[in-house]
Amino acid sequence: MNNQINIYCDESCHLENDGNKVMTLGAIWCDRNKVSEINREIRGFKVKHSINKFAEIKWVKVSPSKKEFYIDLINYFFNKQELHFRVLVVPDKTKLDHRYYNQTHDDFYYKMYFNLIKVIWQPHVSYNVFLDIKDTKGGYKIKKLHEILCSHHYDYRQEIINQVQQVRSHEVELIQLTDLLLGAVTYANRNLEESKTKLELIELIRQRSELTLLKKSYLSETKFNVFIWEPNYGI
Repeated sequence: MNNQINIYCDESCHLENDGNKVMTLGAIWCDRNKVSEINREIRGFKVKHSINKFAEIKWVKVSPSKKEFYIDLINYFFNKQELHFRVLVVPDKTKLDHRYYNQTHDDFYYKMYFNLIKVIWQPHVSYNVFLDIKDTKGGYKIKKLHEILCSHHYDYRQEIINQVQQVRSHEVELIQLTDLLLGAVTYANRNLEESKTKLELIELIRQRSELTLLKKSYLSETKFNVFIWEPNYGI
């Protein structure tokens, strides 16, 4: 397969007992051949706003003094035809009944990643999946996720999913952009209001996407896709 797509993934509030109800997973994807160009253009926005080009873009770093920088990044995403984003939201993970499905929270985590990524697949295309390094269990998680993605697609030779690899987010601008968009959706779904600047960025995303960020979008929406996951206990 000559056509390759890179998928850059991030997660927020994904631990079982972290005190947060909302859990989110997000992914940006684009043609592999466009990655260098996009990373270079994102670094260009850093230079434009007098930010070190090696500085990491993160939602937690959003501040009033750099608001215009983040506005530029959000508009860049929506204006860049080659970029796509999908987010999966678990509204209240405290209500999950893992015993009902005979699973652990880690099992649930892998299932949600599969649900996040599965609609991205296209025929006759191969994929490289990159995740931000989160903890010391990262190596095992990466191997397990690769196995699950391949088995669900009968990709036993790993011809569709070429690799699932950990990366350091401060080295990859597209992971950083994923963090920014994911952070905005998470903030909105947690109903937080502490930061006026963050609320203004969320409003910009709502305007550009024409989505509330609190309800699922059409599955066919590929620019900015929101999936609100709800458990089905057969009742």
